Amino acid sequence: MDGHPSRYLKEEFMPICPYFGHDKKYCDVGEDYIYPYDVVAMSHFCSCRYRECDKFDELARSYPEVLEKLDFPLEPVNESIPSRLSQPQPPSHVNPALIKIKFKNKWPLSFQLNRVISAYQSCQLNADLAEEPNLLNAKSSIEEKTTMQSQQIKNRGIQVLLAALGINLALGILYTWSIFKSAIADSIATGGEGAFTWNAASVNDPYAVACLAFAAAMILAGKCQDKFGPKVTCAIGGLLVGAGFILISQTTNYWVWIVGFGLLAGTGIGFGYSAATPPALKWFPPKKTGLIAGIVVSGFGLASVYIAPLAKYLLATVGLQQSMMYFGIAFAIVVTSLGMLISNPPADFVAVPNVDKTAVKSALSVPDLKPSHLFKEAKFYTLWLCYFIGSGAGLMVIGSAKGLAKASMGEMAFLVVIIMSVGNAAGRLIAGVVSDKLGRATTLAIMLTFQATLMFVAIPVLGNNTSSPFLVAALVTAMVFNYGTNLSLFPSFAKDSWGMKNFGMNYGILFSAWGVGAFTMVRLSEMLKVKTGSMDTSFIVAGVLLLVGAMMAMSLRTKKAAAPATATEPIFVEEEDLVPQEVRN
Repeated sequence: MDGHPSRYLKEEFMPICPYFGHDKKYCDVGEDYIYPYDVVAMSHFCSCRYRECDKFDELARSYPEVLEKLDFPLEPVNESIPSRLSQPQPPSHVNPALIKIKFKNKWPLSFQLNRVISAYQSCQLNADLAEEPNLLNAKSSIEEKTTMQSQQIKNRGIQVLLAALGINLALGILYTWSIFKSAIADSIATGGEGAFTWNAASVNDPYAVACLAFAAAMILAGKCQDKFGPKVTCAIGGLLVGAGFILISQTTNYWVWIVGFGLLAGTGIGFGYSAATPPALKWFPPKKTGLIAGIVVSGFGLASVYIAPLAKYLLATVGLQQSMMYFGIAFAIVVTSLGMLISNPPADFVAVPNVDKTAVKSALSVPDLKPSHLFKEAKFYTLWLCYFIGSGAGLMVIGSAKGLAKASMGEMAFLVVIIMSVGNAAGRLIAGVVSDKLGRATTLAIMLTFQATLMFVAIPVLGNNTSSPFLVAALVTAMVFNYGTNLSLFPSFAKDSWGMKNFGMNYGILFSAWGVGAFTMVRLSEMLKVKTGSMDTSFIVAGVLLLVGAMMAMSLRTKKAAAPATATEPIFVEEEDLVPQEVRN
């Protein structure tokens, strides 16, 4: 402590022990951390009453030179001390052990504590000012390192985001099924050697099975992603997609297409899709969850922009089987290569190190639910049903998009698939951004209501062969826009509700609603179309279900917690008022 309490006592011209506050070898009272009882010793013994201290006699005998160097007058010492001072000084190696003083005094009054603490803070301030240049340099170095680290994190996050987007741009071939479906239907109608001989009502079956396998694989792929990481998961997905397409390129058999396109390709798409979204979300802060999810999954919807015209060209030049071979090889290479660029952040990673403490507390307050706990939450079932309805209604339109537009657009109907893909991607991106502002539940309710309205509007528009091609394209695009919102909102729901630790598997379980909805609604729509000759009944069923889903979505809205009451004026209490002036032992 360098003697700072004694300095204050000296300035008040109070007789004080000359050995106090110099060094521990003289007296350890007041050294290091000041305990309240040290203050008692300083106030009652080290000033005015130090002659009653047994330690003073010992120190005076052992270190008389301290008394000789006093720079302020000291009251005469009792008679016993000079006699001790006149004695010869003991050898330097003789250093009697310091005697601990056991005081039995009252707790010091607050002004006594304040006086000593103020002196300590004054000395500490002087020391800090002396070290200020070094502190500034250290602070500058830390800030520079933090800036560099933040930039590296940002670059890594963008790399993962772009790689995930590229993977989905390849896997989005699922949404061009309507072009392949038309080629199969034409082959069935034309007949001949090597033609497809399927039942007309089963043309959509490989697509429906692929959607179901996609959803089922998301659960297994989510577990794989959580345990082994996105690279392994993505590689499995790319190889399965390639194997499935190569298999169906060798035959027109119905069951081989169910296995190849439906099971293998569908499962591979599920693995690749599961490896893309969770890592990207982990690299960015919670306030950007909707935006990042929208960007990643928009690639899946946007894929038809280039796959549709490419598929049209390949079908015209090399045929359906050979086209499947080319797609299988290309997508296996692309998906596995881009998967090597995706990784999860470190376990202790924080997206924004200098983020507001309130935001961090809010993010950390989301429980990391285990997959088995989802089935105990009512919210899970509500989300599952909403996802089932929204995805099923949209996929019903996507699977028949080209056929719906063919009556009014003829051979140019494939352009609807391209325009539709833009709407699909836009719906995912816009819904993500809007939900970050308005909330997930409100955005979902609005989108489901809008989708129901479009289903009822589609009955007179798409059921009329004389409808404007522009109107048909706009209506189908709007429907698919609304469908795309589901693929952005529900990953965000899963992260917000159940945390990121088990996000892969949790979202995989929720995503099963997408597969079941696709299989059920697509199959039902095709059966109703064959039976009635139009899509009108399908649109009515979908519209009613969407309205029910919108009402359920409103129940997901969270109530705002009441703001805690705060005092209007701070209350200050003097410390002395809290300390009794007299304490009885």
